[in-house]
Amino acid sequence: MQEAISKAATLVEAHAYIREFRGKVVVVKVGGSIMDQPEALGNLLGDVSFMHAVGMRPVVVHGGGKAINAAMSDAGLDAQFVQGRRYTDERTLAIAEHVLINDINAAAVGHLKEAGTPAMGLHSLGSCVVFAKRLTLRGEQNRRIDIGMVGEVEWVNTELLRAVLDAGSIPVIAPIARDPAGGKLNINADSVAGHVAGALRAEKFVLVSDTHGIRTDPDSEETASTLTRDATDGLIRDGVIDGGMLPKVEAALTALGGGCRKAHIVDGRIPHALLLEVYTEAGIGTEIVL
Repeated sequence: MQEAISKAATLVEAHAYIREFRGKVVVVKVGGSIMDQPEALGNLLGDVSFMHAVGMRPVVVHGGGKAINAAMSDAGLDAQFVQGRRYTDERTLAIAEHVLINDINAAAVGHLKEAGTPAMGLHSLGSCVVFAKRLTLRGEQNRRIDIGMVGEVEWVNTELLRAVLDAGSIPVIAPIARDPAGGKLNINADSVAGHVAGALRAEKFVLVSDTHGIRTDPDSEETASTLTRDATDGLIRDGVIDGGMLPKVEAALTALGGGCRKAHIVDGRIPHALLLEVYTEAGIGTEIVL
């Protein structure tokens, strides 16, 4: 009986948030680490289907770095990274595009449809919504570093995204962009998701990965529940936020700068992490606010 009462209390708590967020856009970025875990991915996409069913307007952006590395290894290629960015020549781009679109994107769309949720893949082989220019990195003495066919987002086709949302479908975006000449560029998926969330002025931007949130003390496992943008900037300056967390946090700040209301970082290995973060008072990860 007590368990049933507890479940009812959870539903009552969630109801207020369901009502508040009905009709609002939430951009969910699924990290490659979660894409590689079938159970975690299934739970996450189930959460996305639930959000759609109760009236939110989810947009999914996915990565796939580990799967790309594996495909490159199978092809006899070594993955090379420069300042955290994947060096991308034509062969690498072809492999990345195949893995991201034909394998990962198609599987995510298929999973949502199997759950009875309309979904549409948006990518460079069809309806592309992300447009970019070549990314230029600088090294010592401001020397230009060539990293190949890698881009940075210039603009997002929000008209097409909103048309898909208005049709009652979930856009599922792969991080391969088009350039002004019609060519293709590989882009960091966190960056793509942050720009999409900002361009849509989303209610929420949720980065789902294999980390519980942001630590403010590198010597502690505790994570912050809420951080302001200014506090987050300070943690970056002090070197507390670094490594793999840095591009996630930078994407969150990009989203907030573009007009997104809140950004969240949650651990997708926790069952129903997305619902717990969005529809409960306490949440389970770190939220970043203006």
